[in-house]
Order: sequence, then C-alpha cells, then structure tokens
Amino acid sequence: MTSLTEIAARFPKLDPALMESRLARPGTNARVIIDTDTANEIDDQYALAWALLSPERLNLEGVTAEPFSFQHHKEGLIKSVQILKNGGPQNDDEEKFMGGLGGWAQRIVDTGRNVEDVNFVTPEQGVELSYQEILTIYKKCGVASEGKVFRGAPGYLNDYDMPIESDSTRFIIEQARKRDDGPVYILAMGALTNIASALLVAPDIIDNIVVVWTASFPSYTPFCNAPSLNLVQDRLASQLLFECGVPHVYLPGYHVGAQLKISYPEMEQFIKPKGAIGGYLWHLYTNNPLHEMFAITGQETKTWVIWDIINVAWLFDESYVSMRTTTSPALNDALYWETDPNRHLMAEAYDLNRDAIFEDIYRTLERAPT
Repeated sequence: MTSLTEIAARFPKLDPALMESRLARPGTNARVIIDTDTANEIDDQYALAWALLSPERLNLEGVTAEPFSFQHHKEGLIKSVQILKNGGPQNDDEEKFMGGLGGWAQRIVDTGRNVEDVNFVTPEQGVELSYQEILTIYKKCGVASEGKVFRGAPGYLNDYDMPIESDSTRFIIEQARKRDDGPVYILAMGALTNIASALLVAPDIIDNIVVVWTASFPSYTPFCNAPSLNLVQDRLASQLLFECGVPHVYLPGYHVGAQLKISYPEMEQFIKPKGAIGGYLWHLYTNNPLHEMFAITGQETKTWVIWDIINVAWLFDESYVSMRTTTSPALNDALYWETDPNRHLMAEAYDLNRDAIFEDIYRTLERAPT
C-alpha cells in the first residue's frame, strides 16, 4: 500500500491566503453537501431536518449516505461479558482489556440479555439504512428528494490506492468541480469514506471544498481517539483528512459537541408537537436504537447527545460555535494526536452556545408541515 506520506504529496498545496479564506464561515446560501450516517442513531436526523427547513440559509446541493457499523466492538464486548460472568476481571490485563466496554458489558449482564443477540449491522447494511433514513427525513420535512440523495461506500478504505467509488463520491467530485459557483462545504457527520475516496480519485478538488467534520477529542488533548465512532471506523480516511491539506473545520465531539444534550421533557414540549418531523424525532428519541444496543434503561430520566447538529450550527451563526485557528495535527497509527506548529492551518471549535442552538432548532421546526 502506498504510504500516507506518499499519498499526501500528490495533493496540491494551497496558498495560505486561500486556506484562511476557506476556513472562515461562509455567507448565506453557501453551497453545501451533507455527508451522513443517518441511521446510526438519532442525531443526524435533527441536523438534516434543521438544514432542510432552512432553505434561506444554505444551498443544499445534496445528501450523501455514509456506511456505519459497530462491528469493531463485537469481539471485545463478547469477551468482556464473559469476563463479568466469570466473576469479573481476574488480573490487570483483563481489567485493561475491558476498558471502555466495561459499562456496556455490565448493562448487558444486569439486564439479563444475551450478548450474541446484539445486532451489529455491517457497513454495507449501514449505508443502505442511512440512505433510506435520509429519504424518510426529506419526506417528513415535506421536501422533495429526487436527485438529491446518493448512496455511498458499502465499506471502508483498506488501501489508499483503492478509493471506493460510489454515487456519493461521484457527486462530491461533480459539485467540487463547479468552480464558478464557489466552494462546496461538506458537513461530514460520520466516517469519512466518501470524502476521502473523492479526494483520492480527484486530488484537484482540494481547493474547492471545505470539510466540516465532527469527531473525537480536541487536537490539544493527550487522549487516544479510538472511542470516536466517526474517526475509528475508517482510520485511513481519518488520517488522510489531517494529512492531505484540504481545508478542514474540525468540530470535536468530546468536550464540545457533547454539550448538545436534550432531555425527555424538552423533547416532549418543544419537538414532539412540531409537525410530522417533530413527531418522528420524538419517536426516534423514545425508540432510540442505541438504547437497545447499549442496554440503556430509564430513558425518561436521561439526556441524549444530539452531536451532529454542531455542523449546521457552525454554518448558520458565528455566535453558536466558538472557533480558533490552529495547525492540523497528524493522527498516528495508535490514534493519538501529534502536533506540529509548522503544519498547514485548520479551524477548530473549542466551545458552543448550547441553548441558542436548540432555541434555533425549536423556532425552525415551527415551519414544519403537519
């Protein structure tokens, strides 16, 4: 396989002034593609609905479906449950192995579930589920979807020399090459397979796209990024984003996007009554597929993070997401950040205004059809 360094050398290096302009928030009616693993849980649906019901604030060129899968956790979860059923960790190695899976495994045991019954969809199943869910959100919002929704990659990158071409990849390249229309902002809300594949197929588009991605920890933290589903599913694609020099607005999930929690009473009062889409979002909240997968009970007393609305919030109002300009870190093979002040620029979020963001969503849903 061609190395990441060799691949990165194939991309044009952007003029610093152009990079700075690309990293700034665009004005109204920016050209936008939403790249989303919509059926993974319930947050992408809020982000997509917010965008679809705000046509005066963006030019939504289309929506591309991303694959998703939790299969990378399956073997570890089964082993962790077995450790617990055998009396718990017997040594430091077992304690360390369970790590972040311990809470999930414990809930499986406590609720009397069979770990083998946990449904781990494949990436190919995930992308089709996402495609169909995007169509559902369009319909619930009363917006026509014809020619606007595209299937993405059925799996993840295994080799930089073998990008995965799909309807989504071709659509991204087509839109990026409409240079007279200005840059296209890709609001990336899942694994980066579609976007990375487009860049690998057509490195020349690097100067006319901006990738606005939410995932993982801030670049200044010393933590391993493995807990981030958006980052860990397609490691090669994630590494490419930070290495190739594409303009990148990075919206960390942990510590930043994680503030975007909504509660059961808020859902019931401010979301549920808002037309067909409000009723559907309420249904998703009260039938959350990750509650089932993670064996979470007592949802009435718990909040849920609506992570991916941060992408739309960044686009809509500069007061919603606090940003800084920094240099792009490298993402090493162990999934830790390696920082270097001499690397290319990147915009990064460090805080947000949670209440203002949700208040905007509530106002926007007022226009939803019944």
